[in-house]
Amino acid sequence: MPNNPPSKISSRRFGLVVIGDEILSGRRQDKHLGKLIELLSERGLSLSWARYVADDPDQIIDCLKHSFASGDIVFSTGGIGATPDDHTRFCSGQALGIGIALHPEAKRLIAGRILVMAEGDPKKADLNTPENQHRFKMGEFPVGSEIIPNPYNQIPGFRIFEHHFLPGFPVMAAPMMAWCLDEYYSDLFHRLDWSERSFIVPNGVESSLTPLMERIEREFPDIKVFSLPSVGDPSKTGIFAQRHIELGVKGNLKSLESAWNELRLGTLSLGYEIHEIAMH
Repeated sequence: MPNNPPSKISSRRFGLVVIGDEILSGRRQDKHLGKLIELLSERGLSLSWARYVADDPDQIIDCLKHSFASGDIVFSTGGIGATPDDHTRFCSGQALGIGIALHPEAKRLIAGRILVMAEGDPKKADLNTPENQHRFKMGEFPVGSEIIPNPYNQIPGFRIFEHHFLPGFPVMAAPMMAWCLDEYYSDLFHRLDWSERSFIVPNGVESSLTPLMERIEREFPDIKVFSLPSVGDPSKTGIFAQRHIELGVKGNLKSLESAWNELRLGTLSLGYEIHEIAMH
């Protein structure tokens, strides 16, 4: 299985795996999801799925087995350090059925970081100390991996079979995500003329709108209809203070206008008012 298997543009999906007990326990708030959505959107792309996984080897291996088999382009954050709760490097190899080994370029980069941090102290700069030898574990990746440069502290991530393994620190992961997208996937940028439009339906009832939504999707296969119900927010004014539904369409711009008009007319024919909002 090559690192860049051939695939049709239309079938490319992006996924995110966020690994870490601290996210699931609430000790840390995930920032990777929003950032990846932003980076993809800037390039005319979108996120298809995201999963949160504990620092548990069995869970990580199971998740990665499925994502490797999917053929999707995947970003994984967290668990690539060298502490006992960092399992991602080992688990990625297990999921692929291959071993991990110290990557020569990762070794060079980690050694360089050790020397910088030593600040001239010969003891701290000794690469053979147990502490420094342990730091080299951060460069043990599945055999065949490529390096992902880390502009923050030079400790690299790695890439194999279109999976991109990054640190759990957003300040490091975000520029590494951007680099991977620009380095490997620029041919996918802005290939689909995608957009979305929506309007507000005050006091909308989803059950009465569902047949209309289903009809729109049948008539326009490259369009998705979405419904975002809200109980209202008393702190706001106007239509947003009361119960309402944001109803809309998203997909190929060529079909969007026709689907949008059909959705508007269909909603009005059911006796609802609509309040249009700005086009995304």
